[in-house]
Amino acid sequence: METLTAKQKIFNFPVTKIILALIAFMAFVIIGQQIAGKLLGLTPLEKDFRNLFKGIIVSALAITSYILFFKNYEKREVTELSTNRLSQNLIFGTLVGFVLQSLTILVIYLNGSYSVIAVNPVSFILIPLTVAFTIAIIEEILVRGIIFRILEEKLGTYIALSISAIIFGALHLANANSTLLSGLCITVAGFLLGAAFVYSRNLWFPIALHFAWNFTQSGIFGAITSGNEKTSSLLVSKIQGSALITGGEFGPEGSIQATIFCFIGAIVLLALSQRENKIIKPYWKK
Repeated sequence: METLTAKQKIFNFPVTKIILALIAFMAFVIIGQQIAGKLLGLTPLEKDFRNLFKGIIVSALAITSYILFFKNYEKREVTELSTNRLSQNLIFGTLVGFVLQSLTILVIYLNGSYSVIAVNPVSFILIPLTVAFTIAIIEEILVRGIIFRILEEKLGTYIALSISAIIFGALHLANANSTLLSGLCITVAGFLLGAAFVYSRNLWFPIALHFAWNFTQSGIFGAITSGNEKTSSLLVSKIQGSALITGGEFGPEGSIQATIFCFIGAIVLLALSQRENKIIKPYWKK
């Protein structure tokens, strides 16, 4: 058995690996975003299209930096971003995210708290589409690709899921109009997204789920997402009523039914993962 040096032990330590990966990833993305913004600002493109192309560039940089970092740091093929079964992961993830968010809105509608005021041209979905796929890629790589995946190697699936989901929920507490309920819902959503990764062992599934959840909420149904300002959307809607059902100023993902639907989705995916022996035990039980 090969004996690791003190330096190798330090660099193989999960916390060290997470910190270095986060620094490299964020530096690559932030610098690339600034350069892309400056260059696109020199073009005659309209603002919405500049933002669209910037989102595509930033997303590509996020994926590239992740692959390059772990391919060199861990000396392996980065299979979690493999294009193998890409269409299946994207379609299934998008479907799950769309259905869960639609069910959340349906409860608001049945409660008499959701109404459609107008229908916009399809072009109005460009901004929320750009925001949704950019955020989905960046957050999934950060939380599921880096934090969860590395912790899972040592602590096992369930402990890593708990830690990463709590971090995911805590990060959203800084958003405007956040509440304890919205924090709980985002934490449970973190469990769902982590479970999606465990089941597929591929980041494209949780990326698609995350994208569809946000885009359906803001781009289609015209609701606030995570306490942020409303963007343009396909449907111009009015949501009013109990914050327990509507999510209040944080948006529908801060509602009680969103929490329940995400919890059910997470349990189903974890049960499927357990049946297919995809759950990793902590190192002390191996």
